Amino acid sequence: MDIELLLKESKIMLDEFPKININSDKIIVVKYGGSTMTGDSQKKGIINDLTLLKKMGFKIIVVHGGGKEINKWLEKVGMQSKFVNGLRVTDEQTIEIVEMVLSKVNKEIVQIMESIGMKAVGVSGKDGGTFKVKKRYPDGLDIGYVGEIINVDTSLINTLLDNGFTPIISPIGINEEYKTFNINADDAACAVATAVNADNLVFLTDIDGVCQDPKDSSTLIPELTVNEAKQLLDSGKAAGGMLPKLMNCIDAVENGVSRVHILDGRIQHSLLLEFFTNKKIGTMILN
Repeated sequence: MDIELLLKESKIMLDEFPKININSDKIIVVKYGGSTMTGDSQKKGIINDLTLLKKMGFKIIVVHGGGKEINKWLEKVGMQSKFVNGLRVTDEQTIEIVEMVLSKVNKEIVQIMESIGMKAVGVSGKDGGTFKVKKRYPDGLDIGYVGEIINVDTSLINTLLDNGFTPIISPIGINEEYKTFNINADDAACAVATAVNADNLVFLTDIDGVCQDPKDSSTLIPELTVNEAKQLLDSGKAAGGMLPKLMNCIDAVENGVSRVHILDGRIQHSLLLEFFTNKKIGTMILN
């Protein structure tokens, strides 16, 4: 991939943005996390792109993670991070720190958005009863306060969107006893996109996209149908962190999301390049 050429094209495109007015009511859900959240310039670049999309008329919802920041704070208090099937083992002490750190990350994103003129409101899935969960048992194991979303109440989300605000959602929910649970951010983004009938769900990651050979970026697959994605899963070529992400993509499309994109958020203006040029820089899954 010729990154310099893509960036040159994106600069031309950005110069043309003031002339574009889509006036769309389409909803884009963006899952924002991992390595794409490190570095102020990278964060501001992504948020600038979201601001441009909003100014064009798209409704934006951001669901964020914060795993690296959580790891850092657990380390500070002398606690070790443990994972089962990619899910954080979350005891009573850990859930307190997880919620505190996610709240901090949430407000940092809101602060950057507000600084560049984007009206944003930070909430967690606890607010307005947005995320109702049940306890999750991966492979039958009890890993503490880790939740699986069973219902998304979109009332608060829709109220914010209808009044011109961008919801920034942290993946924390409550169960029927109103206890706090940590939720995998990819799962939360997928659940939100399905609940609001989003036109697009975007996973901003630190990988190129889905590749035939995960070790060779030249084998990037720019577009997959759901059936092709299932065949890829059956073949065993989708492994590691890509496996649950691809399963989330399939689930989202089968439940009404028009298109799901897995993009390398480390590439400057990756969102705009994917939506408005023919240079597909990630993988798009569609029905």
